[in-house]
Amino acid sequence: MNLMQSPDIVGQVESIDLLVLPGYLVPIEPAGSVLLDHALAVHDGRIVSILPADEARLKYKARQLLDLPGHAVMPGLVNLHTHSAMSLMRGLADDLPLMDWLQQHIWPAEGQHMNRAFCGDGVRLAMAEMIRGGQTTFSDMYFFPEATAEAAIAAGMRTAVGLIVIDFPTAWAQPGEYIHKGLDLHDRLRNQALVKTVFAPHAPYTVSDEPLRQIRQYATELGIGIHMHVHETAGEVEMAVAQSGKRPWQRLKELDLLGPDLIAVHMTQLTDEEIAEAGQYKVHIAHCPESNLKLASGFCPVHRLIEAGANVGIGTDGAASNNDLDLFGELRTASLLAKAVAGDARALPAATALELATINGARALGWDDTIGSLKPGKAADFIAVDMSAVNTQPLYNVLSHLAYAVNSRQVDHVYVAGRALLSEGRLQTLVEDELLAKAREWRDIIRP
Repeated sequence: MNLMQSPDIVGQVESIDLLVLPGYLVPIEPAGSVLLDHALAVHDGRIVSILPADEARLKYKARQLLDLPGHAVMPGLVNLHTHSAMSLMRGLADDLPLMDWLQQHIWPAEGQHMNRAFCGDGVRLAMAEMIRGGQTTFSDMYFFPEATAEAAIAAGMRTAVGLIVIDFPTAWAQPGEYIHKGLDLHDRLRNQALVKTVFAPHAPYTVSDEPLRQIRQYATELGIGIHMHVHETAGEVEMAVAQSGKRPWQRLKELDLLGPDLIAVHMTQLTDEEIAEAGQYKVHIAHCPESNLKLASGFCPVHRLIEAGANVGIGTDGAASNNDLDLFGELRTASLLAKAVAGDARALPAATALELATINGARALGWDDTIGSLKPGKAADFIAVDMSAVNTQPLYNVLSHLAYAVNSRQVDHVYVAGRALLSEGRLQTLVEDELLAKAREWRDIIRP
């Protein structure tokens, strides 16, 4: 149809910033849906409409047209747990159990080398990897959180910055300072649209009761979340029982930390009662399957937690213990591992695995009204995945391939709030050569 021949249609044409025309649109909500020959209309950083492509071409005049036949467009992935600055420690100490890895290698290296510059450079290197892998949001837990926030804001990534709390001194703070430094950073970041803050007490075995009581008080008053390693290993649980007679979960329950504002990371050692309580208290779980496997920490009972009513998202953990930040790989591992642990091939099917990496992660961060699915009114945080590669052909089921066959190298467009962070496979807000040079510099400084 010629628009010039139809005055009625001409009068209805709207100017927008961006019109995306993929072969497959995967909105995540409604669950399991795939739209063929549909368009995503974006203006002022938000999705204004999802409609058939033919109608979109008539209705909108876009300043930019992203024509992507053979691509799947879906919400950006949400990395629910990582230590992004630790990308500079990738491969530093491998094939070790958690406590040996931490106490004999990671903590000494941090004590010697970790500072604000280390954290800023590490976060930027991690973001380059995450963006290339289709991640638009990450929830971070590490020292110098102001450096994480600054780097993320500059790069245009959405982030939940962890306000780290731990009982021992570090380069960032002394005991007694952590919470107040975190509160100060929270105040400074409160007007940043792409940044949230969450309290990030490291773990039950590194944070004593009084700081946890203060965190509960402030989290309730400020309405921000709590992000904590919980029941990561059997040894951690056994140590707590030997010292106090209580499992860490019971202690957190008595301190009133269990609730819908808690993101409990790892959760590999759970009783039937604890699984039920995770659902009853509406706790969010950050499942990090590949780190758990590599450190031989155990298996999170994902299928049973979901059945109990807990919300489960996916994290990569840090590159020092994974050793990559590939969330597509992580969600595939999560699905396969859940089937093996449950003894049921129907556990965590493809559509559900994709939800864990998108809307469930957004829900855990209290951001599900803004991100995690493609809906009019939500932020234009989306990615495009090239489905024409040999490993995703022939294509019978888009959701199946996204969960089980896609690799991160097939992501060639990434947008956050309507801004391109990756375009045709090229980073737009980070300079890769500079990041690689910094990584080499830190390697030469840290090299054991």
